[in-house]
Amino acid sequence: MTAPTDIFLAGLWQLTDETGDYACDMAIPGDGVTALEQAALISDPYWGRNEYALRWISERDWVLRRTVDLTDTDVELVIEGLDTVAEVRWNGALIIAADNVHRTHRWPLSTLVRQGENEIEITFRSPVREGALRQAAQPFRIPYSTDNNPIPNGNMLRKVQCDFGWDWNIALAPFGIVGDIRLEPARATRINAVQVRQQIEDGVANVWVMLDAAAYADETVWVRFAGQEKELALFATDGEKRFAQHFEIKEPELWWPNGMGDQPLYDLSITCGTQEIRRRIGLRQIELITAEDEAGASFGFRVNGVDVFAKGANWIPADALHGRITPEKTRALLQSAADAHMNMIRVWGGGRYEPDSFYEACDELGLMVWQDFMFACSLYPSTDDFLENVREEVRENVARLQHHACLALWCGDNELVGALDWFPESRDNRDRYLVNYDRLNRTIETALKETDPDANWWPSSPSLGPMDFRDGWHVDGQGDMHFWSVWHEGRDFDHYRDVKPRFCSEFGFQSYPSMPVIETFTDPADRNIASPVFESHQKNAGGNARIAETMFRYFRWPERFEDFVWLSQIQQAEAIKTAVTHWRGLKPHCMGTLYWQLNDTWPVCSWSSLDYGGGWKMLHYAARRFYAPVTVVAVPGDETITLRAVNDRPDPVTLTVTARAVALSGETREVAQRVIEVNTRAEDVLSIPRSALGEGEMLHFDWHSEAEHGADLFAPHPYKSYDLIDPGLELERDGNALTIRSGALALFATVEADIPGRFSDNAVPVLPGHPARITFIPDDPDATARFTLRDLHSATMATP
Repeated sequence: MTAPTDIFLAGLWQLTDETGDYACDMAIPGDGVTALEQAALISDPYWGRNEYALRWISERDWVLRRTVDLTDTDVELVIEGLDTVAEVRWNGALIIAADNVHRTHRWPLSTLVRQGENEIEITFRSPVREGALRQAAQPFRIPYSTDNNPIPNGNMLRKVQCDFGWDWNIALAPFGIVGDIRLEPARATRINAVQVRQQIEDGVANVWVMLDAAAYADETVWVRFAGQEKELALFATDGEKRFAQHFEIKEPELWWPNGMGDQPLYDLSITCGTQEIRRRIGLRQIELITAEDEAGASFGFRVNGVDVFAKGANWIPADALHGRITPEKTRALLQSAADAHMNMIRVWGGGRYEPDSFYEACDELGLMVWQDFMFACSLYPSTDDFLENVREEVRENVARLQHHACLALWCGDNELVGALDWFPESRDNRDRYLVNYDRLNRTIETALKETDPDANWWPSSPSLGPMDFRDGWHVDGQGDMHFWSVWHEGRDFDHYRDVKPRFCSEFGFQSYPSMPVIETFTDPADRNIASPVFESHQKNAGGNARIAETMFRYFRWPERFEDFVWLSQIQQAEAIKTAVTHWRGLKPHCMGTLYWQLNDTWPVCSWSSLDYGGGWKMLHYAARRFYAPVTVVAVPGDETITLRAVNDRPDPVTLTVTARAVALSGETREVAQRVIEVNTRAEDVLSIPRSALGEGEMLHFDWHSEAEHGADLFAPHPYKSYDLIDPGLELERDGNALTIRSGALALFATVEADIPGRFSDNAVPVLPGHPARITFIPDDPDATARFTLRDLHSATMATP
């Protein structure tokens, strides 16, 4: 809501610690850890085991200072994203005592400002000390997840919760300013808030643009939308005023999720004096459908009257240190999601409400947003002051974001209902902690609906529904599900087929980051999964052992570290593919899969499909295939393998599906074929007896229509049971256009480049006479890559 007359205070400030031992410049917006590193006062926190030697930063108070020369003394100070417990002083006078990074703070300065030089000072209190003080002040103990948070009591502070660590995040609890800091003219007529409501019916979109204004002088407000213009006169006597302008758009172009149609956005502009506000509005109707049925109750999203299978992943902050986050890096991550046919991103509740640029990108890319409120995996206070703080946080962020076409759902929290059973305090006195939770949850819901009555609301994730506080982790008949038995309990991948979720909003399997990422935090001597450095970049207890144990279950053992890293990613892709293909095959019983997780916050062993920095792991290439709008999935039974077609397009598609037995030599023979029209439900196409496959044979199947084509391979037995033949892979290149040829069945044939970039496809089966054609897209268009090949035979059976 800025105007040309605003004075921005971004830039370099001076940073010092409470002892006087450290002093340097700090870029604002930014964080203190990044500033200390850029000043060479600390080492790279992401390298080796440096994290542990830098935790002291969170145990100290820090002070930011700068001066500003002013001629106009009638101004207000506005700070967005003050992180977190902080005191702001202007010329020595305390003006703001902040304790919520998710809010904006505003203060009139007219009595404190002097012409000429003014000093601003911000003291950031140690989150370690502040968390302990607030925990001690509670009427009863409020436990937090110690497994996730090596820095304690993060649940006491309205700070990014994963700043205190997580089972994929570094634990440094950084401080700083996330958003803008500026001076605005006081008592200037301006628009303080804009909200948009819309209703689409009978081919007409009715749109109401609602404005909150502060009028201190006569001013004309112009509201322009979809080629129409409305004029409103504001008068000094109006003071604080709320008003709405109505627009009617006949035969509107509707906004659709990625893969369902286009994402047209209508320009909205509001002009008030020198202030101009711009928004881009997508016209659509998104409903959350939870209707009772024979299995329990459905859970899914209906967009413009069409039921949409949600395909996507969970989003965590783009970096552990917000000073390293840029809109360009964030946009690239979201572009990768859209390029993998995703249509939904879940903004997880342990991170932050993302900046406007995030949601603008989702609007443009057709990525629906499941938006958690920022509470995760712990219990939280319900004191009056805490709830009032939360109430204002909810109102501000809902008002800021509600106009975005991408915003599909507001969810109360991540796993707080489940957390009631995690701690001895809440197990011993469930009634107390349940009431404590309900007070918080109802505060969030009430503030949401007061701010945006049209919003879709879901109380928690996972949840069986409003006012249902039963275990939602293992009930698959209603609500959304988090299914973690395969990873946390070490179950077989086939266990994904034992549940039938209505909507699975979390499930995942870990892998190691790619070798170029590993090289950014290790020396060669550290490249062993049991080395102290490598284990320090594995934050999930037992994670490395679980990867290795599962690999031994499915694959022959790789001897070289690089092969082990690559095979961990193949294994991860196979795990998530098993879940997604099976659950997509249950459509419409299941109407969504959001795997954990899309991205990483730093170089770490994790569940992500995108490396830290945005590179595609093998899972992301697999996601591009298993999230394709039209696909065929294999459903294994005791005696048969059923091929089932899935169509997420709005119109029926006619598919020709062919099944073939393929030997390790690469020889194939057709076993069945069928032409079928596939509507919006999953349709069984072929039932292949297991006996139709000979010893050592796998099932290869492909499908095509006028516009769609694809192929897949199903192995009836673990890959380690097959005596693979060296396929003698050959790579031909024409610039960045690559052709892979094989002399025998090649499994997971992968091209690797020595420069950053991504491929059009990767980790694919290659048969003799059926070369794979792949294009490399380098990050630097002028760079020339060298390529190498890897496949399952070379990684697990070749002599090292």
